[in-house]
Amino acid sequence: MDLNLLVALDALLAERNVSRAGRRLGLSQPATSSSLARLRKMFGDPLLVRRGREFTLTAEAERLVQPVREILDLIERTIEQRPEFDPSTDMRTFSISASDYATLVLLSPFVRAAAAEAPGVTIHVLPRSRDPRQLLHTDEADLVIEPRELLGDTDFPSYPLFSDQWLCAVDAANPVGSAQQITLDEYLRLPHLVYSIGPDRQLDFADQRLAQLGIPRRIEFTVESFLLVPFLIRGTSLASLVLERAARQLAAAATGIRLLPPPLPLPDIHETMYWHPRHTTDPAHRWLRERLLASASDLGGMNGLPSDGT
Repeated sequence: MDLNLLVALDALLAERNVSRAGRRLGLSQPATSSSLARLRKMFGDPLLVRRGREFTLTAEAERLVQPVREILDLIERTIEQRPEFDPSTDMRTFSISASDYATLVLLSPFVRAAAAEAPGVTIHVLPRSRDPRQLLHTDEADLVIEPRELLGDTDFPSYPLFSDQWLCAVDAANPVGSAQQITLDEYLRLPHLVYSIGPDRQLDFADQRLAQLGIPRRIEFTVESFLLVPFLIRGTSLASLVLERAARQLAAAATGIRLLPPPLPLPDIHETMYWHPRHTTDPAHRWLRERLLASASDLGGMNGLPSDGT
């Protein structure tokens, strides 16, 4: 087998488009099409099939995504032969998928520390994905930072970072904002702004919890940014559930907002970092995880053992 075809296959599986895969490989479209034809013959499967104006992967192609990426990753690491990582001199690029909330609370202090300690390291912060597991499978992200409550059971190694609690945010001029507490009746009479993600508007953990309890609310606005919520509710009668760590940091900028205990108990969130097991022993990746853990410890986060025991 020509190993160059594995590189082409990896690009085609990731891009699902011959032209984009060619640009990724530095090849012309005819050359990439020729590679696809050879791959189809080799696997006895079309791999990419047209659906309308787009291409989609066949079942066989979906099966190949993870093993092909792991094979190429193993080859790259074997060739590099980099048993050690020196953050003060080595060059490395990492991608981290995180919400704007986690970026503000955790990645901001992490970036300041990493910039001084590792001038050759580049960090790409990716927005939250509707499918964070796929990001790890395809190596689009080295780390995913997600609430443990949302990602659920997974085979990916993980480590707890910090926890946070929910508060109810309203404009300071809102009549309910004059009290130290908001009742459930008052809360339900208000229009609501909620955080959601993706075209199917996946709700955050707190709003999912309220939906599961069957609590009816009049949702007037949804937004894909935790950090915009205090600014959007200012001067309105809107109410929204926000996370305390971010709300306290934004208090100076988002003046005129009152934070109240929620009208009913809501479970805390536990932000956790996840990675693919193929990176567990990589020295540079280990440095990244340790540095993030140190930044989380500075927040007064939670302690715990990683799920893989290392």
